[in-house]
Amino acid sequence: MRILLIEDDPSTAEFIIKGLSDQGHQLNHCDNGRDGLFQALEDTPDLLIVDRMLPQMDGIEVIRELRRSDCQLPVIILSALADVDNRVEGLQAGADDYLTKPFALAELSARVEAQARRQQTASATTEVTRLQLSDLELNLLTREVTRAGEPLDIKGRELKLLEFLLQNQGQVVTRNMLLEHVWDYHFDPQTNVIDVHISRLRAKIDKHFEPKLLHTIRGAGYTLKVAGT
Repeated sequence: MRILLIEDDPSTAEFIIKGLSDQGHQLNHCDNGRDGLFQALEDTPDLLIVDRMLPQMDGIEVIRELRRSDCQLPVIILSALADVDNRVEGLQAGADDYLTKPFALAELSARVEAQARRQQTASATTEVTRLQLSDLELNLLTREVTRAGEPLDIKGRELKLLEFLLQNQGQVVTRNMLLEHVWDYHFDPQTNVIDVHISRLRAKIDKHFEPKLLHTIRGAGYTLKVAGT
C-alpha cells in the first residue's frame, strides 16, 4: 500500500517507516498537520496514518478537512489519548481506526492489513448499475432505457442486444459475437435475425435523436459509439 504517515515525533516516525517498509509498503512522511493535509489531497495515498497531536494543524482537524473535501481514503489515528471520549471523537471526525500509544508494530501492521482488505472487498463488490453512451442510458437494475431523458420501449432480445453493445461501446462487435452472447448460438443459423433486431434497435435509439449511435461496419459487424470518436 501507499501510506502517508503524519507524525511529528522523529523516533516514532522512524520506527513506523522502517517497520512498514520492511513489510512491502511504500511510506511518505510529513511532520506537521498542514503539510500532511496538503499531501494527502494532492497524492491520494491508499492509507493515512495520522498522529492526533500535531503542530500547525491537529490530527482531528486534518481528518475533518479531508472528509469535507470528500476524500474517503482510510485513516488510522495514532494517539496517546486513550480514554473512550477521545477515541469516539476521532472516529466521529471520520477516522476508520484508532490506535493508542505506545503500540506494537505487529498491531499497527494488522490494522493496516485490515484496511487493505476492506478496500479490496469494496472494490470487488462495486456493482455497475448503469450503462451509458452520450445521452443513451440503460439502468441495469430496473432494465429501463432512456435517451435524452425520454423512456424508450426496448425489451426482450433487443434489450439484451443493447446491453451487449453498450458493454462493448466503441468496439466493433461481429455477428458471431452477437450470436454467441445475445442469442446463445454457437453456430451461424444462416438467418437475418441479427439484421432485423439491429434495424429495430436503431429505429428506437437513433431515429428521433442526434448524434447517431448505432453504426454498421461493412464486412465486420456493428459498433455503438458517437460518430467521429
